[in-house]
Amino acid sequence: MGIVLLACTVISLLLANSSIGMTYLHLIEQETPSGQSLGLHLPHTLLHWINDGLMSIFFFMAGMEIKRELLVGELSSVRKASLPVAGAIGGMLVPAIIYLAINRNTPWEAGWGVPMATDIAFSLGVASLLSRRVPVSLKIFLMALAIIDDLGAILVIALFYGGTVHTLYLLLALALFALIYLAHKFLWHTLRPAMTIIGGILLWYCILQSGVHATIAGVLLAFTIPEDKLGNYVHALHDVVSFIILPLFALTNTAIVLPENLAETLFSPLAWGVAGGLVLGKPLGITLFAWMAVKLGWGQKPKDATWTQLAGIGALAGIGFTMSIFITMLAFDDTGLQNIAKLAILAAAVLSIVLGLLILGRAARNGSKGA
Repeated sequence: MGIVLLACTVISLLLANSSIGMTYLHLIEQETPSGQSLGLHLPHTLLHWINDGLMSIFFFMAGMEIKRELLVGELSSVRKASLPVAGAIGGMLVPAIIYLAINRNTPWEAGWGVPMATDIAFSLGVASLLSRRVPVSLKIFLMALAIIDDLGAILVIALFYGGTVHTLYLLLALALFALIYLAHKFLWHTLRPAMTIIGGILLWYCILQSGVHATIAGVLLAFTIPEDKLGNYVHALHDVVSFIILPLFALTNTAIVLPENLAETLFSPLAWGVAGGLVLGKPLGITLFAWMAVKLGWGQKPKDATWTQLAGIGALAGIGFTMSIFITMLAFDDTGLQNIAKLAILAAAVLSIVLGLLILGRAARNGSKGA
């Protein structure tokens, strides 16, 4: 999936900077029937429908994967979860601190959440290419860490990047959530998927109207799905999310017209904050907090892995992409600021891959036994 997203990003950048660039951008921002004629407040451009609508399905699948890991996976016990939880916390806090240190009291301060995220598909995809250099235990650690990271990003979106909260719709959403949960709990053997879909759409609409970001509806719906049905839903949605929804997200959200002063743009405080948080903050925070967790006896270092290898995995976690771009769209209203942050995210992804490969390659050559 990472290769598909990378290809879509390259295509989007080429189209946006080609002779048909204005037509392409106009298509993305094209007004669509929004339901206002029926008194409904809905997304009104293609970009909004993808980010607020289709991405709710992505968050639905992500939420189910989080729930499955919490129930039966690598996060199902305190012993299993302690190390990736510690690493994820460090991998979110340190990038945010670096960003704020650079952009404190500036117009770009709201972007502190952008470098906190890790893209599961890209980071695991790169790690899988290094099968001989990365122990299985470290891949499991990265997967668990990225899932916790996703949960952290979801909480950040819900708490800090929503709009004005409308209490009535929020209460309706909570009531719907409870109703869907109870229906799945007690009527799951007779409840058809169509009923879940209808309930999910109603929940999405109420969340959208409440001022909380609409994609949170996908996560809430995910946590109503019974354990024995999680695998079925994830399997049914995997290809749709991987090869339709996320590619559409990449095609529409990375349509960046490169500025003439590209070098100046990439050296702006906003870009430095995003790139510095992802490239430096991620490996530093993950490694430091994981090391502290081991030293305090809260967790165990992944089997057959060295601290150098763990730092390399931390570097790969600096590939923010999907979630970082998503938070960028919420943090900044100005298209120019969005583009600067997106360019920094893309540059950070390349640098994180190179840094991760260098660290893991050195660890393999030296046969390090840990630091």
